[in-house]
Amino acid sequence: MIIHLKRGVDESGLNDLIQSLHAVKVTINEEVVLVAPASLKALPDELEKLTDRYYVMESDIQLASASYHPGRNILMADSEVGRGLSNTAVITGPCSVESKKQIVASAKLVKELGLSILRAGSYKPRTSPYSFQGLGKKGLELLDEMRATYGVKIITEVRDATHVDEVIAVADIIQVGAKAMYDHGILRKCGKTTKPVLIKRGFGTTLQEFVQAAEFVLSGGNSNVLLCERGIRTFETKTRFTLDLCGAAWLKANTNLPVVLDPSHAIGFRYGVPDLALACMAMGVEGLLIEVHPRPDHAMSDAAQQLSHEQFRQLFLQLTNLAKALNRNIF
Repeated sequence: MIIHLKRGVDESGLNDLIQSLHAVKVTINEEVVLVAPASLKALPDELEKLTDRYYVMESDIQLASASYHPGRNILMADSEVGRGLSNTAVITGPCSVESKKQIVASAKLVKELGLSILRAGSYKPRTSPYSFQGLGKKGLELLDEMRATYGVKIITEVRDATHVDEVIAVADIIQVGAKAMYDHGILRKCGKTTKPVLIKRGFGTTLQEFVQAAEFVLSGGNSNVLLCERGIRTFETKTRFTLDLCGAAWLKANTNLPVVLDPSHAIGFRYGVPDLALACMAMGVEGLLIEVHPRPDHAMSDAAQQLSHEQFRQLFLQLTNLAKALNRNIF
């Protein structure tokens, strides 16, 4: 249940009631809001005189639910979350920051194509401890330099809670990766910032679990959350994962959050990324996340799935033509 209290209500006596309801108090547009478990179906007597309005919810997908807030949040060109424009952010860059030369070339490509957001990981959550783990703080410093030099926005990933403050300080959009989606330390820290937070769906995660991860950030007071579908593990072995476009359609219909699709991590092989990216654009989602590297075959992580700059230029032209047909704006 979501309970909007009347403006000017004395909150001093609410703590015991909040605890008894197992509720979370959050401020939304200067209103004090209590979010209690969805199992609560009737307004408690103690809140009758204090409540302006309330919403009975079907599940603990609450603040993100389209039934609570029917208008969908839209990712804006300044990387904030707003309403009303048919925008698709094409977010591109290498899997990892590897060197200054590599990330400069990537930033220049973003600017050349008139895009806004450069992606690259400084802290890499690798499956093997013997794989490249990222440049860490040095990578963040290089990304910060790219923003200052080329005017691009930066999205980069938090691997674990030990460096979440460093990433929040540098990133314009904080990425919570599929392997970190359940890390409550990261999610709660992200709830205390106002910067956009992109959460990637875990490859074995249900849609309910996925959106409830977003609820941790939303209930912490940060309304700027994006949901990224990047493929789930199925019985199929010929591709890395299976891009769940059915799930993306469900997210569009049932949540009020921007939906971003990541075809690169889904298929895991560059030959299929252009076709999937076009299918994603056709769905009218708010963002595409596409990995691109100056020399893909020499990439230190996820080499097989990254497009070359020339391959991306060709794909970008196709995406631009499709977006025009759909009356969407690419940024």
